[in-house]
Formats: sequence, C-alpha cells, structure tokens
Amino acid sequence: MTVVKQIGQRHMGQIILAGAPDVEILLRRSSQARRLSLRVSQLDGRVTITLPQRTPLREAESFARQKEDWIRRNLSQSLPPVVPMAGARILWRGQEVEIVAGAGRAARVADGVLHVPPDSDRQPLRIATFLKQAARVHLVRACDAHARALGLSYGRISLRDTRSRWGSCSTQGNLMFSWRLIMAPPQVLDYVAAHEVAHLVEMNHSAAYWAVVARVFPDHKAPRRWLRDQGATLHRYRFGG
Repeated sequence: MTVVKQIGQRHMGQIILAGAPDVEILLRRSSQARRLSLRVSQLDGRVTITLPQRTPLREAESFARQKEDWIRRNLSQSLPPVVPMAGARILWRGQEVEIVAGAGRAARVADGVLHVPPDSDRQPLRIATFLKQAARVHLVRACDAHARALGLSYGRISLRDTRSRWGSCSTQGNLMFSWRLIMAPPQVLDYVAAHEVAHLVEMNHSAAYWAVVARVFPDHKAPRRWLRDQGATLHRYRFGG
C-alpha cells in the first residue's frame, strides 16, 4: 500500500490496495466530517475515503486495510451501464419497464411499457427528453403542495443531471433537482421536493430544519434510506448527448 501525496485540488491523496487487481482509493478531507467514512460509487466504481481535517493519513491506511474485503466485494457487484433503447429496460417511477419501438414522434409510457420512436440513433435522447418533461411536472406538483402547506412560495425550479446531490435550494428561494428522480419511486421524488422546500424555512440541517421536514413529510426516513442504498442505480443509464 502506498500513498500519493497530491493528485488534485479536491482529493489530497491516494491509497493503493495491492492485489488482483490493485484498488485505487481517493482520499479527501472535509471540515464537516467527524469520523472516517468510506464510499464505493456504483456509477463508476470510484472508492473514496473521507477524513476529518486533523486525522492522520496512517489512520486512513489502517481503515482501508480493515475494509478491504468489503471494498472488493462491493466493486464486484457494481452495476453495468445501460443505454436506454428498444429491447432494454429502464426504471420509471420505481418500476422497471420494457422499452419498445412504437409509432409516434415522442417517447411515452402506456400500459406499463415505454414506447419510443424507432429511429434507434436518437432513442436514448428521446427517452431523456421524456423523463425530463415528466420530472418537471411531478416536481412542480410536489413543490407546490409542500410550499402551500408551509404558507410559502419559491422562486423557479431548474432541472440538472447532477451526481453529487439530488436537489438544492438557493438563498433566493430557487430550487434545483436532478431529473433522474423521476426514475425513483414516487415517494422518493416527493421527499426530495419536501427536503428542498423545507430549506425555505431553515437553510441548514439543524434539528429545527428536520422538524420542518417532518411537518410536511412525516415518513422521510424510508425515502432517505432508498436514496442512500439505491440512488446510484439511477445513474447507470447513459443517454449520450
């Protein structure tokens, strides 16, 4: 095991677990971290250890050795990427549906099947367009309901393809969401909408903030757990463009 001292602005080093194959582990420090934490991305297989600011590097090395079996097991289970087109399957509101070539100029869901025009080269992009449009409809509906429950209003809603967060709320009251949430179960999308709307009251994650979340979305633990355990599966779909 070796440490490379500097490999980028965000990551302060790298650990190599020798074996078959070698495993590269990126190290990053965080002012918010209170203990060592380990993450294996199901999206690209990247392994990251996050350290509190004052934790010695040798503790990260020891931590990596202790978790080596877990790391290799999780890497072996990483999901392969999927290009959404006729013949494949895709998540739609928490359920896997078949993609079939059909008539029409736009993708649509009917009878538990995602129909897409037969022009194979453009099918992934047509499906992405459909998902973005559907995400906006459902997120606006959810945000309107939660904002109304709190007696508040928000600015504008924007959709992005973000990997580091599912949503955000700016100090101006504008909300941003990942459009991939439309592939998650409906209660997950609804929870993320409630999570960001609650930031209109508390721009933090304090006990007071979570009390606001509980007011508008009492059963928030289950969708939070789903995002933690299965959220990465939404990023396995590669739409191109």
